[in-house]
Amino acid sequence: MQKRRVFSGAEWEARVGYCRAVAVGPHVYVGGTAPVAVGGGTHAEGDAYAQAIRCFEIIEAALRELGGSLADVVRTRMYVTNIERWPEIGRAHQEKVGAHAPAATMVEVRRLIAPDMLVEIEVDAYVEGAA
Repeated sequence: MQKRRVFSGAEWEARVGYCRAVAVGPHVYVGGTAPVAVGGGTHAEGDAYAQAIRCFEIIEAALRELGGSLADVVRTRMYVTNIERWPEIGRAHQEKVGAHAPAATMVEVRRLIAPDMLVEIEVDAYVEGAA
């Protein structure tokens, strides 16, 4: 089965050796997606909700490139640096994927790749009819 890859152009992809998403048949795996601002740096410093929305925007772009959408997401994993911010991140999750509720996990982690990042999200999707 052919694998298709999507790269977002983030500086870490080349340095670490990964891509934003990989599709294997109808199964799409989107790696941990940080709230990277257009042009670099962290989007919306201090705003967990806006950072989560930004993560989903980047995820959505990768899914579109592979023929899917956020409606195809079947699992999410949210890594947060302060679990007390769960209502903000949960609100963004509900708005972006809640209409097609995926299995979901949210866990607190000590820190992310940049100290001002509050959330990182990864998803798995099933894109019907993808080759």
